[in-house]
Amino acid sequence: MEKQQVVVWDLGVRIFHWSLVVLFIFSYLSGDEFEELHAYSGYIIISLLVFRLVWGFVGSQHARFADFVRGPRTVIDDLKSIKDGHPRRYLGHNPAGGAMIVMLLVGLSLLTFSGLMAYAAEGHGPLAGTDVSLISTAHADDDHDEGDEKEEDEFWEEIHEFMGNFMLLLIFLHIAGVVVSSRLQGENLVKAMMSGKKEVG
Repeated sequence: MEKQQVVVWDLGVRIFHWSLVVLFIFSYLSGDEFEELHAYSGYIIISLLVFRLVWGFVGSQHARFADFVRGPRTVIDDLKSIKDGHPRRYLGHNPAGGAMIVMLLVGLSLLTFSGLMAYAAEGHGPLAGTDVSLISTAHADDDHDEGDEKEEDEFWEEIHEFMGNFMLLLIFLHIAGVVVSSRLQGENLVKAMMSGKKEVG
């Protein structure tokens, strides 16, 4: 029986995915050396993130969270089937892949939030001038206030750096999952994310 190609990943999902790849690499490498460009890259990532969250409810079938977000038991069973070398094929994300997408989106949310807070602690960005403290700043004199601001800045920078490295770990796991699934199922998932199409039949 001849296989047919069907569109699985719509244009919105593909633009989000590959734009995020480029922007994350740029943001990770730019860091402190190009702070302003790093910040603007972060703003674009936030815009992409907002789009993806909305698209997860109103987008095409396989873009919606309802299509690929599954409970822990289903995810574990899917991981076991992959480990055994006989995974069930899904047209969209498999349950394990869906769980990874959720973790990536949550991680990205925490990464961008901590970036906004670190930038605000330096007096920059849309949150500048607001109280971004999670540690005590209730001191009477200005010297203490300046010390607290520096401590707050360092606190959010450390959180932001940690989340950047944690996201890198998740990305490596995501890539490994794509490679393993591609080999086990005999299909090029990277190509599918570029063209939007998968073979059926």
